[in-house]
Amino acid sequence: MTASKTAMASLSFTHFRPFSSASMPSLSPSFSSRLVPHPPDLIKWVRREGGFVHHALNIAPAPGAHTGLGLLASHHIPKGSELIILPHNLPLRFESPEAGDSDEADSVLVNLARQVPEELWSMKLGLKLLKERAKVGSFWWAYIGNLPEVFTVPIFFPGDDIKNLQYAPLLYQVNKRCRFLLDFEKEVKRTLDSIKPENHPFGGQTVDASSLGWAMAAVSSRAFRLYSKNLTDSTPTSVPMMLPLIDMCNHSFNSNARIIQEQDASMKLKVVAETEIEENAPLTLNYGCLDNDLFLLDYGFVVPSNQYDYIELKYDEALLEAASIVAGISSENFSSPAPWQRLILTKLNLHGEAALLKVSIGGSEIVDGRLLAALRVLLSVDEEMVQKHDLSVLKSLSAEAPLGIANEVAALRTVIALCVIALGHFPTKIMDDETLLKKCESETSKLAIQFRLQKKSVIIDVMSNLTRRVKLLSSKAVSQG
Repeated sequence: MTASKTAMASLSFTHFRPFSSASMPSLSPSFSSRLVPHPPDLIKWVRREGGFVHHALNIAPAPGAHTGLGLLASHHIPKGSELIILPHNLPLRFESPEAGDSDEADSVLVNLARQVPEELWSMKLGLKLLKERAKVGSFWWAYIGNLPEVFTVPIFFPGDDIKNLQYAPLLYQVNKRCRFLLDFEKEVKRTLDSIKPENHPFGGQTVDASSLGWAMAAVSSRAFRLYSKNLTDSTPTSVPMMLPLIDMCNHSFNSNARIIQEQDASMKLKVVAETEIEENAPLTLNYGCLDNDLFLLDYGFVVPSNQYDYIELKYDEALLEAASIVAGISSENFSSPAPWQRLILTKLNLHGEAALLKVSIGGSEIVDGRLLAALRVLLSVDEEMVQKHDLSVLKSLSAEAPLGIANEVAALRTVIALCVIALGHFPTKIMDDETLLKKCESETSKLAIQFRLQKKSVIIDVMSNLTRRVKLLSSKAVSQG
């Protein structure tokens, strides 16, 4: 055992870089600090390895950036200009090697990756990232050395800041990821303790939950899912990959650049200017139409006034009944639906053994279509009228009062009441949060407050939208009456 440990320590010292800064970070005020104090010049490395970088692009602190550094234009760049081109060998990807064409360390990595659930795919690529980070002389060191030292994702929040998110669905996801990292740490330790020192993919270094968390956060916040050649038959296959330099573009729903992947044999990746880019403007990409749960979980920031953000509710008869009481609407059908109503609820997948009871308020739909259809049906006593309409109509908010104005007003008032109840579940009020945010100095505390503020704003916006609709319908009913 002693000889084995000595061999591992020697191997670690001569061929591998330590994971010391991957330990649980104490989040400092500066989030532009990189993994090493003086990292290699990333732009020079990309060019040296056959890539292209527009001469006007520089790495610098981006105004309003969530992670400190970004790519800025030193002068005006015309629309359509090629900004970055990466050859096929520069992206960092995790692909299982062909049978018989890999060393033992790669095999260990592949076996560990097989134990990662698909929803946490970032951990699979994170294992490859940790291996390359540990290796002295890694081809990707110029890229890895420029990665952030810390990430502002909730798995690294202090306990109080996790609790202060105040939103159960996100708390569940954060706790799930933390539990996974603690469990996976044990599995990694068991695996690494049973192999020969020369087959250790991380050079004999201890891989703990913190270093695994750093790698998972690095990947989730920076990877893109693009096409790569299948190693067995060369057909294109979709895989997550980390794109040096490109991943320094910050997010915007109105981005000024986009990624294009060549479909020829080269499979080159290009970033092209979607619009004219003015001097000192940051390069931005659209990370996707995501809610703030995913932006905070995976990227470590919150988007103000995010049109895709929503709150999650459970479809529950008791909750609907409570909402109807708040709205001043009397209906026994919430707790005891008629057989024909129960049949429609089943079609909406809100009743029965395999029912999916998660519904939402906010986002592009404003009101979850299944929830709206259920309320319209449950608040109707006219089975014949209901049966005249397709479910797609009953689920659509843009379908104006398909079951009559009185029914529509009752349904919308019930949703408004659900919003009131949901808002009441937050321990703090919006004014309290705004006051706390002004005084707050901790970055993670700010993020927690911003997140819950945006969730409450979603609820308020939905209430305002539906209240306007109710007033219009009510005035229409008066004019018709």
